[in-house]
Amino acid sequence: MKLLKPSWVSHNGKPIFSVDIHPDGTKFATGGQGEDSGKVMIWNMAPVLREEDEKNDNIPKMLCQMDNHLACVNCVRWSNNGLYLASGGDDKLVMVWKRAALIGPSTVFGSSTKLANVEQWRCVTILRNHTGDVMDVAWSPHDVWLASCSVDNTIVIWNARKFPEMVTCLRGHTGLVKGLTWDPVGKYIASQADDHSLKVWRTVDWQMDANITKPFTECGGTTHVLRLSWSPDGQYLVSAHAMNNSGPTAQIVERDGWKTNMDFVGHRKAVTVVKFNPKIFKKKQKNGSSPKPSAPYCCCAVGSKDRSLSVWLTSLKRPLVVIHDLFDKSIMDISWTLTGLGMLVCSMDGTVAYLDFSLDELGDPLNEEEKNTIHQNIYGKSLAITNMEAQLSTTIIENPEMLKYQQERQTTTQASMAAAGPESSAPKVNSVMNGESLEDIRKNLLKKQVETRTADGRRRITPLCIAQLDTGDFSPALFNSVPILPSGSSISNQLAPQLNSDSSPGQMPSGLRPGQDPVLTSPPNSATRGLEDHKDSMKATLLLTSASKIEPMKALDSRFTERSKATPGVTAAIASTAGLAPLDRPKETPAALKEPKSKEETSSDSEDRTPAINKNLALAKRKPELLTDGGEVVEKKKKGRPRKDKMPSLPQPFTQITPPAEREPSRAPAIPAPTAAAAAAAAATTTILRLPTPSMKKSFSLQVSMEPSVFLEVENELTVVAGSKLSQLRCTRDGRDWSTLLPSSVMAAAGSSDVLAVVCVDRMLSVFSACGRRLLPSIQLATPVSALHCSAHFVMVLTAGATLSVWDVHKHKAVVKNESLQNILSGADTTVSQSLLTPQGVPVVGLSNGKSYCFSCALESWTLVADKGDSLVQCADFRSCMASHDAPASSGPLAVMQGRNLSAGRLASRLSSTPHHLQQSMTMAFLENQLASALMLQSAQEYRYWLLIYARFLVNEGSEFRLRELCKELLGPVHKSAASSWEPTTLGLQKRELLREVLPVIGENLRFQRLFTEYQDQLELLRGK
Repeated sequence: MKLLKPSWVSHNGKPIFSVDIHPDGTKFATGGQGEDSGKVMIWNMAPVLREEDEKNDNIPKMLCQMDNHLACVNCVRWSNNGLYLASGGDDKLVMVWKRAALIGPSTVFGSSTKLANVEQWRCVTILRNHTGDVMDVAWSPHDVWLASCSVDNTIVIWNARKFPEMVTCLRGHTGLVKGLTWDPVGKYIASQADDHSLKVWRTVDWQMDANITKPFTECGGTTHVLRLSWSPDGQYLVSAHAMNNSGPTAQIVERDGWKTNMDFVGHRKAVTVVKFNPKIFKKKQKNGSSPKPSAPYCCCAVGSKDRSLSVWLTSLKRPLVVIHDLFDKSIMDISWTLTGLGMLVCSMDGTVAYLDFSLDELGDPLNEEEKNTIHQNIYGKSLAITNMEAQLSTTIIENPEMLKYQQERQTTTQASMAAAGPESSAPKVNSVMNGESLEDIRKNLLKKQVETRTADGRRRITPLCIAQLDTGDFSPALFNSVPILPSGSSISNQLAPQLNSDSSPGQMPSGLRPGQDPVLTSPPNSATRGLEDHKDSMKATLLLTSASKIEPMKALDSRFTERSKATPGVTAAIASTAGLAPLDRPKETPAALKEPKSKEETSSDSEDRTPAINKNLALAKRKPELLTDGGEVVEKKKKGRPRKDKMPSLPQPFTQITPPAEREPSRAPAIPAPTAAAAAAAAATTTILRLPTPSMKKSFSLQVSMEPSVFLEVENELTVVAGSKLSQLRCTRDGRDWSTLLPSSVMAAAGSSDVLAVVCVDRMLSVFSACGRRLLPSIQLATPVSALHCSAHFVMVLTAGATLSVWDVHKHKAVVKNESLQNILSGADTTVSQSLLTPQGVPVVGLSNGKSYCFSCALESWTLVADKGDSLVQCADFRSCMASHDAPASSGPLAVMQGRNLSAGRLASRLSSTPHHLQQSMTMAFLENQLASALMLQSAQEYRYWLLIYARFLVNEGSEFRLRELCKELLGPVHKSAASSWEPTTLGLQKRELLREVLPVIGENLRFQRLFTEYQDQLELLRGK
């Protein structure tokens, strides 16, 4: 054994409370007290392991320092796959860190020295729920859950696939909870607290399974931490700070009946930390001697307040080694390397020690297969079959309809893999297992159906778990995670890590760029030989689930015996049944943690909103100054006030010709008017011009359509004929051009591939066909134009008087008639910042306050389609429901109006402390708003896109009532009846075709297979008709 105390690992003399070695053994993290905050540091392991690296100045010792915690950090733990680091501290927070792309070395904030961060680790999520200091955090096998415990007497279980979702909060301790450990089989989690108890909780229903108090009743005084540990074979749980005959011990609790007959004795003061070696060992065979069968054993390190460390083997009665006075203060944490031969220990005195053992001292570590066999013998099943009956029931296929769908799904994924080209297609290894193709295995399975007879003589066939043996595609619904392995490449991907099973999970097989998936192009001889050798152990037996018990499940494909390097002492087995992905590949991450690309934008009105003065009254009090000229009432020119809006143009001073007084009787202020003309003029002054108008240009050109390409050119005041100035409009379409003359200057022009429209200074709207024919007589507008749009055969005009009109040129009729924007223009400063016309003739208006409205002809009212200040958008989190092959609907009117705001909210949703149920409700409300908005905007493509995301969200969240209602609406009545008001199409999409697209989404979660089958059958019936 070698012992080293690297002096350079320190928190500037402040205590180090926690240490953890990365699963790949290349780095380790420490957590403790910083200058005036908590400090998490990541260090390079190389200078610890090799003296020459320590002396080499080019090899960095510190990789990163994170000072985000507001108070002392009590615990740091790497996830089993090595992608994340969780830290918990006195600031009541758990932070989850992920390595970011290096932008360049950044110096540690506030340090005078040249301390540079070599790696960038950033906080991807903050978990807030505890009301007291967080003392310990622990990742479950396969990183499904993250547990944290606190001095608030609770343990919180977080869903590690969907941070910051909280699964449950375990209450029951009456003292400060100071230690946690997961059972390597994944069935239990154990916690130890200052209330002199150790509690074991089931992960099936999160209820307490055992409460162990006897060994702790005599305990006096407290320790800073109580880090307990579970042995890698799952058989023993060892606690900290127990007492036996007034002497401090580490209590050994047996899994079988939670018996407390043994303990580790010898420390002079309370035990603070226990840590099992992740490996199971067997005795080292002497050269030449015949191997004697010896029972495998585990190795455990114990640290105490008496500043000493002991290392025990379960096969020996006495400790293997005891090191006294290793530190000046109490030992705080211990971490083993995954190889089982190295150990780091940290202390309250702010130093760490590294111990290096040899195989002669500890023994030979068992390889994965031997470890597998031990688990198989003890637990009768592979580890990754989930222990949740609820989920087990959802992995049994009940009817042929579902089986057929799963098979079709497999063949299509395989076909798409093959079509994707040589690079992505999986090699032949994929479909052959021990010389049998997966199809053959399935057929053989189906032949071996097991029949039983019930008491009344009826035949029953026991359901069998196909275990989705067909593809590497996991059902994402089980853990609401995104499938982590690409389908098709499952077996070959798993073979690669097996071949170099002693290497670290971070390393790829040689010859691969880190960006590629490790896929074998041809299996190396060793692999093939390995598969042949273990043919017997890999006979495909089926998992029969009957009410009584679960038969042992032997490996059905190499994934089952694959070495889970990520989890010490845990075999990664049938990952697909549990919906757990083997987390060997640092490449993919659960979608829930992917950072949004765009920073959050907040669109707030920075202007001071002064109380809006009622302009009608202000105008009414002033005597209208009138010039009568030949009986025509003309108002004096008003100077337009420059507006703080996004329009490039400024309001023009213009002459306003009075509209007839009857137009808006409600707004005419009651003032005694001497003459009718004056009264008419008074009414005129109340028509306030709310919207800016485009400025007058001598000439301008614009492209109105890309396909076919159409260009418009306008030249104002081209010639003067008989005293009137003529303007020319020229249009070029696919190389052919035409022109026409207009008797007044053109203010605005717009066009589509079908029609062109222009509005002149005299407020006349003219509409032409693509070839220059006039389609409508000139239309007189009430007030000058503010915006003009054409789309397909619709023309939309927004006037300065805040009215909106839309005409259907083909049908020669108005779709929207002079609709006032008064209802939506709330507040004096609100103005129109954006407007558009959809190809279906739906007008959309975006306001400066961030809200966007469309006018619905069917509802005859303004409907809100987007609001940039909407908190639902900020907190909705639906990324896990977005299918990768769905083209994002980024070009539709809804996307245009919502802009980048849609992605802006995603950072907020990650870091917000919204509890899951609230976030779930917000996401659902947001998705329903999106569907309704797409319907109003008559945007079929966006409607379909959001419908599929909504369906996927309902499936993931398990909302059966809403799903059933959705399916019912899409299917409609099966039999025609006069009373039915059901429409077979929506926005031109066949509802039943939409249902055909929604059903496979429902079929992905076996929990809804009855719903799936019910509607699938009805669709088939209708198709038969």
